[in-house]
Amino acid sequence: MRRTLLARILVAAGVLVAGTLPMHAGTSSWYRESEVPKPLPGKSVKIKPTPKAAPKSGPATGQKADTKIFVEPTGEDAAYIAFDQGQYLTARRLAEAAAARGEPQAHTLLGRLYSEGLGVNKDAAVASRWYARAVELGDMPATFALGVLYAEGRGVKKDRTKAAELFEKAARTGHARANYNLGLLFLKGDGKPENPHRAAQHIRYAAEKGIVAAQYDLSALYQQGAGVPHDAVEASRWIGKAAAQGMVAAQFEYAVILLRGLGLKSDELKAIPYLKSAADKGLAAAQNRLAHVYAEGVGVEKSQVEAAKWRLIARASGLKDETLDALVGELPKEQQAAAQKAAIEWRERAGLF
Repeated sequence: MRRTLLARILVAAGVLVAGTLPMHAGTSSWYRESEVPKPLPGKSVKIKPTPKAAPKSGPATGQKADTKIFVEPTGEDAAYIAFDQGQYLTARRLAEAAAARGEPQAHTLLGRLYSEGLGVNKDAAVASRWYARAVELGDMPATFALGVLYAEGRGVKKDRTKAAELFEKAARTGHARANYNLGLLFLKGDGKPENPHRAAQHIRYAAEKGIVAAQYDLSALYQQGAGVPHDAVEASRWIGKAAAQGMVAAQFEYAVILLRGLGLKSDELKAIPYLKSAADKGLAAAQNRLAHVYAEGVGVEKSQVEAAKWRLIARASGLKDETLDALVGELPKEQQAAAQKAAIEWRERAGLF
């Protein structure tokens, strides 16, 4: 179901009210992506290769099979290197030692391990304590991460005002994700006074820094003129940036914009790859639109079988379209069978069977 931007934000916050901003497919909520603290510049890294298992002989040739080699890093950056290699137990052990030495980033790394349950049982309360200590030591990724916990009430009592304080502290240092989340708080007046202009400033900053959710939502703000002037060209430009980064909802909506020439000149050749990408990623609305495209031969070679295939795929998701259903029903039996076979094959590749 399509929702307005404001409605999606309020739903993410657990508040159900009518939204006023433009329609968008998809969902937007707190930017939750955690960060692995980066080692400070100038630190040395030593990596010691250690075989994880003894080599085994090949069954037919008698040759030694390839052995997967894991590296156990040493030095001041060891915990972060281990994390990047997926060695979470090692990362935890090394991070605990680094935290005992008072390293802020090690506290943050431990917070992420507990927050996501990597090498340890997931425990948001323990994560919050590690993040809180890292915040005291001045680490900005921890400041952002703790803000998310307060915004969502995970491991701590939900407190949007506290979340806003933490996001604002991180945002002052140029933390793009914190700017985005702070913009959401200003947009709906939760933890911060409702202020669409301040919201747009923070969301635009995050968008300019490449945060895809911010690009998508900034497009919505320009469509409606909420906190920024109404500008269809800017709306199209920003949703195009989100589409280029692979956001499924943005790809579909940008394709529709290009097909209709909304804020841009119509560009069927540019629209079709975005539409196909969104359809292949499972968005039913994109699948159904692609069926119409093939049925009408818009930017593609006309194909009733391909149109029927995508209609059958979209229909399996519950999307109604009597016009396309009539088209499928009027096809010769052999073409219906071919479309059905192609739809089944697509669903198998997508792991839906």
